[in-house]
Amino acid sequence: MPDLEIDRVSKHYGDVVALDEVSFDVRAGELFGFVGSNGAGKTTTMRIALGVLAADAGEVRFDGAPVTHETRTRIGYMPEERGLYPKMKVLPQLVYLAELHGLSTNEAHRSAENWIARLGLAGRRLDEVQKLSLGNQQRVQLAAALVHDPAVLVLDEPFSGLDPIAVDVMSEVLREKAAAGVPVVFSSHQLDLVERLCDRVGIIRSGRMVACGSVDELTADASSQLVVRVPEAHPGWAKQLAGVRVVGEEPGSTVLELDPAVDDQVVLEAALATGPVREFRRRRPTLAELFRNVVTGGER
Repeated sequence: MPDLEIDRVSKHYGDVVALDEVSFDVRAGELFGFVGSNGAGKTTTMRIALGVLAADAGEVRFDGAPVTHETRTRIGYMPEERGLYPKMKVLPQLVYLAELHGLSTNEAHRSAENWIARLGLAGRRLDEVQKLSLGNQQRVQLAAALVHDPAVLVLDEPFSGLDPIAVDVMSEVLREKAAAGVPVVFSSHQLDLVERLCDRVGIIRSGRMVACGSVDELTADASSQLVVRVPEAHPGWAKQLAGVRVVGEEPGSTVLELDPAVDDQVVLEAALATGPVREFRRRRPTLAELFRNVVTGGER
């Protein structure tokens, strides 16, 4: 399977810079999480990849060649704003969308029925979309992105509005498509889910890519943190330690961030001075913590 490449893509609306030379690639068989605050440029990037918007500069390539109309028929796209016909029934709608992408009527019916069953919509297959719950509408929207067996998936907030069971189903489907060699890129504000699912993550801020890599890579040079559990310690016991910042504290447990030159044994001695130490371990920041740091100015 080929890669999807976003190469130095820029977009302006008058004096407003929506995208400023955004570059990243989504490799064959990879789950790529695309995250950023509202208005950061995620949806604009995805729409340019689909050809819905034209870039002012830069290029989108698939399999090493610029994206064309024919290429776009091979992309499965799931917009954040649902793009379904509300008064059309689920099965006929999926069949119609599959036929638009070049499947024969028989192939379209087989694929539509397969995804209806797979996504738990069998009991709703002849309901109008507008009569479904928001979560089931989201499942139909995913089926619409998958029904033509796309070579690449571009999904904008696919987990929005889903209950935990539907999140598990959606996650399993995305993993399966990636395992089959399909490049999968999706945006989400559910950073714990992104961290759990994705091979790599790209963070966009104010139209610029400010971080890209695996979570381990992105947090490898972050400030060292310690989790220290000292049940008998008084609150604020670590605040006077030089080069140490308290980033989280609750009764009996403290999370500390250490400057590179600080010896953690000094922290351990200070903790032992307050009483028995039940836990003393290093940890890396979560994706959510990294994201907060990046979008508030800690650019890598």
